[in-house]
Order: sequence, then structure tokens, then C-alpha cells
Amino acid sequence: MSDLPSPNDTYTSPLATRNASPAMCRIWSPRHKFQTWRRVWLAVAEAQHEVTNEWDVPLVSEEQIAELRAHLEVTDEDMALAAGYEAELRHDVMAHVHAWGDRCPKARPIIHLGMTSQDVVCNADLLVLGQATGFIRKKLTRLLLAFGDQADRHKNTPCLGFTHYQTAQPVTVGRRLAGYAYEIRYALGLAEDITDSRLHLRGLRGATGTQASFLNLLNDEPSKVEALEHAFCQRFAGGADFDGVYALTGQTYPRVVDTVILSNLASIAAVLHKVATDFRLLSNRKEIDEPFGKKQIGSSAMPYKRNPMKCERICGLTRFVMNLVGNAYDTAATQWLERTLDDSSNRRLSLPEAFLALDGAIDLMHTVVSGLVVNEAMVRRNLMAELPFLATENILMEAVKAGGDRQDLHEKIRVHAQAAGVRVKQEGLDNDLIQRLRSDPAFSAVSHMLTEDQLLDPMQYVGRAVEQTDRFLAEVVEPLRGRYGEEIEDLGSSDRGV
Repeated sequence: MSDLPSPNDTYTSPLATRNASPAMCRIWSPRHKFQTWRRVWLAVAEAQHEVTNEWDVPLVSEEQIAELRAHLEVTDEDMALAAGYEAELRHDVMAHVHAWGDRCPKARPIIHLGMTSQDVVCNADLLVLGQATGFIRKKLTRLLLAFGDQADRHKNTPCLGFTHYQTAQPVTVGRRLAGYAYEIRYALGLAEDITDSRLHLRGLRGATGTQASFLNLLNDEPSKVEALEHAFCQRFAGGADFDGVYALTGQTYPRVVDTVILSNLASIAAVLHKVATDFRLLSNRKEIDEPFGKKQIGSSAMPYKRNPMKCERICGLTRFVMNLVGNAYDTAATQWLERTLDDSSNRRLSLPEAFLALDGAIDLMHTVVSGLVVNEAMVRRNLMAELPFLATENILMEAVKAGGDRQDLHEKIRVHAQAAGVRVKQEGLDNDLIQRLRSDPAFSAVSHMLTEDQLLDPMQYVGRAVEQTDRFLAEVVEPLRGRYGEEIEDLGSSDRGV
């Protein structure tokens, strides 16, 4: 009988089982991590062979490199073998050195030659961070395009605007969605900033960053140390978006890099949280609904409920991401000279979980936006109930242009509006503000415009909403569609409806 507990008898992270996509889970999986470690060791061995190839006996032979290449894949048996070594050695990197050495007896003597653990772990972590960020970047692009589609569909649908969550000048549903898309585009720029200019490799620096071990290994020839690091980076990074190495490091790459990554992820999360919250508010007003399954249950007690559960989950996940940032700042601030080990246990949690949670939130938002239900009849009903109040600014300006006193007219409108508000809120009657103004001699000069046909066309009050939406779609969304179209077709999703 196995000593391992059943999955039903041990804790499993909901990020993997309920939220993150299989693709993002694979990026942060143990196999992918250890596979990347082997890629580091192989690239180092190849670089060591290259820079010492003219020696009578190179540090690493072609035969040893061939053996490493032949056993590069991390199998389940390798994972079990390494776990056994780690239980004895209490050191994960050395456990995998021994496990790979068992598979590669000829190469065993040169695996990890001259290296410290962070020569392996830091370079591998940076590659994985770049892969995960690139994946987020593509998913944000797909989300932005979904917002663009809905913005175009509803750009001529006027709706109430809100400031202080009180009714304000009308906008259009599409213009509001375009505003969300703009914030998504800004967030996408943060992800692009990480992959395009922020991430470097740590390189090969040894125990305290001085490269002393490599200098000794290469017969005190600094030029060969430089050549070794360059050759390693070229082989390991391949076509990834890495631009050289961090100029000076201790044992690890500067942990302030992690603060930049997590704070950018948190900024993206904040945008998603804001959008999901707005959708929840509008759902309460019955203006929009997120997609709802044919057999979906909204409440165990109240059968009629259609709760915005996807948006609620988005808020929960993004709040989690935003609160992980402090871990990165604490880790960067407490490195203790060249390095201390307490960052490892924290980074094993904070880095992958930030990406897993954000990945799930982005997929949920894509599902919501792609299937967004705009209840246009309710949108119009809510707007028309408030439009008489919103029209008063135009009435005031026209009455002043006709010769009236702005301050006197403002006071009269205020009095009439308060009375109409009492009628609506306390008596449950229709808004009669326009009738009140029509009966007031002070507004006789503008009586021609105090009719429903003239005054209550909501598109009169949306300003440049449609124009702004069209411009954003043309200048931002469509170029992205052309740039990323094929790349984002098969991204998959983590929305399992749980």
C-alpha cells in the first residue's frame, strides 16, 4: 500500500484545481522546473566544452554532453529518484544532481561543475518568469479584443453614467467597455514591459556573485570567464526575450526584480477587480448579466437568483494577487548581505500563486466579456427615469443664452428638481421635472425645447462617446488583432465553472 495520501485526504491548492489553466499550471509544475534546471546544467556543460576545447583535455567532453542530451527529459522515475535523494540529503538541487548523475554515469563528474545552487535556480526561475509573463501577455490581448468586440457592438447604446455611484451625464455601453479596454491595454503594457526590457539572466556568478569558482576553474583567465557566461546565456535563453545578464549580483539575482514583476501583476489585477466590481453593480441594476449556464444554480435557497459568481470570483482572485506584493518587498528588503535562505520558501508560494491566480481571473473575465448580456430595455428604462434631471444642464445653458440670469435660473431648477425627486423617491410616482419647468415663466424663452422629442433623446447627451470608441478601436484594438491574431487562438481557458 502506498504511503502517499489520496488526493481526497490532503490539501490541494484550489488555484490548480479550480482556477488556473492547465497551461499555466504546467509552466509552474515541478517537472517543468526540474526540466529547466537540466537545461541550465546542459548549457553550462556545453559552454565549458566550448571555452576549453583547445585544452589538451577539455573540462567537458563531447561524449559527456551527448549523454546529458540523451537523458534531458525528466521522467516520473527521475522525479521519484530525486525525491529519495532529497529525503536523505535535504537539498533539492543536489538531489537532482545525483538523480541525473545516476542516469548519466559518464557525465556525472561534471554536472554542476564550478556552480552554486543559485546559478541553477535563479537562471531557471527567470526563464519561467518570462514564460509565465508572456502567457499572461497573450491572454490579456485576447481579453482586450473581446472588450473591443463588445464595445463596437454597443457603442450606440446610451446608458447612465455614474460619479460617486450617483447618476451623472450619460455615456454609452460601448464607450464604458472601451474605457475598460483602455485600462486593459495599459495593463498589457506593464506585461510587455516585463518581457521586453526588465528580465535578464543571472548568468554564472558563483556563491557570492564574484565568479571566483569559475575564475579558478578556467586557470585565472577573466576573458574565458566572460566567454563562458556569454556562451551559457546564448545556449540557455535561446529565442527567449532576454537581454544579457544583471551586471552585479550577490548569490541571487536582485530580488527587487520580483517586486517589479509582482507589482505589475497586481496592477493588472486591480484593473480586473475594478471591471468585475462595476459589472456586479450593474448586474444589481439589472442592466447587464454575465453568461449563465442553462442548468446553473445561483443559490441553494433562492431558486430565482442569478448571482454574478464569475465576477465575484474575479474579485476574490485579484484581491489575492494584490495582497501578494508585500511578500516580494519583504524578501527584497531582507536579503542579509549576499543572500539568506528565507526567500526560497516564500518565493515558492508568492511567485507561482500570483501567476496562477491572475491567469484564472483573466480567463474568467474573458468568459464574462465574450458572453456579456446587455439588457437594453432595462438600460433605457433606468436612463429615461433620470434623464429629466440630466437635461437640466442643457436647459440652463440655453436659458442663459436667451437672456436669463444663470444664478437665478440655477436656483429655480434646483427647487423644481428637489420637488420632483421627492415625488419619485418618496411617492413612487413618475419624474415630472420637465412639466414643472414648462409651467415656470422663468423658462418661457426656452419652452420650445421643453418637449420630450426635443429634450429626452439620450444620444444628445453622450458627447463624443461614439467617436471616442471608434477611434480607440481603430488605433488600438485592430492593430493588436493583426499583431496577435494567430497567437491567441488556441490559448485555452481555466473557466471550469467552479
